[in-house]
Amino acid sequence: MGNLPEALGVSEAFLDFQQRLSAVAKIDRPVLLIGERGTGKELAAARLHFLSQRWQGPLVALNCAALSESVLESELFGHEAGAFTGAVKRREGRFEAADGGTLFLDEIGLVSMTVQEKILRAVEYGVFQRVGGSSSVKVNARIVGATNADLSEMSRGGKFKSDLLDRLSFDVIYLPPLRARREDVEYLALHFASGMARELEMASVPEFSAGALESLQAYDWPGNVRELKNVIERSVYRSGGGKIRKIEFDPFVNPYADEDVSRKADKGEEVEEADLSQPLHAQVKALELRLLRKALMESGYKQQDAANRLGLTYYQFRALYRKYKDEL
Repeated sequence: MGNLPEALGVSEAFLDFQQRLSAVAKIDRPVLLIGERGTGKELAAARLHFLSQRWQGPLVALNCAALSESVLESELFGHEAGAFTGAVKRREGRFEAADGGTLFLDEIGLVSMTVQEKILRAVEYGVFQRVGGSSSVKVNARIVGATNADLSEMSRGGKFKSDLLDRLSFDVIYLPPLRARREDVEYLALHFASGMARELEMASVPEFSAGALESLQAYDWPGNVRELKNVIERSVYRSGGGKIRKIEFDPFVNPYADEDVSRKADKGEEVEEADLSQPLHAQVKALELRLLRKALMESGYKQQDAANRLGLTYYQFRALYRKYKDEL
């Protein structure tokens, strides 16, 4: 998983979360980490591993959302030579690589039912078969799963195996979103600003104006700590070393949009009435959700069909679906 930075915070919500992680780390059982994007699920998994009795063993990670079913199965369990075109030699999978250590399965809610069945066997009995193989492979790896999906609801709907959910949920730990740890916003902002200033070899760390700090505190941070880091680092590099007085949350705001509207008005063209009572990101989110729900409903929840209705590729649709799946 590379050299991960340490999770930082001083809020009660953050410290309570870290305490729960420390307590369950010592119990050699599977754990589920549930949290929104950008809340630090990978960091939490690393902390679980290094505080556990397996800390000297390997920590192996796999993002289940990035792979098709066949590739995911091969990545998890390995394959024998000749199992499929291109499989010229035996290859170990992530389960074998994590033997004696921890296997972190990110986005586990997106795993197909077929692969779930094989994961269940590996978790329950400590054995599995490589793709294209017939002999059993023994493995001893602690599973840490992560998702932002409602696995209980998926289980009730037949989209996630109840037996696997029971096996994985010895304990379920929810990561606090940044909006639930407001005390950490300024603390983290100063930390990220300091790191960016060092990277840019600035003589000193730029200061934030009172107005800038207020805007940071007032923002909801849908992308959580990851979004905060991007916003702060962008602000520092754009400041040129001077005081940061304004925070730009959305880098995609078109600076020439007002000119386009003015030009239309000057030409006598009709300008659509805009609702400025809600921030842009909130209105964009509402529109995307509305169109996503409509496309899914009209397609009978067939994702490729829904993607076609929206004029998106399947992978573009999957990215949009993962972004909002907890609110659909």
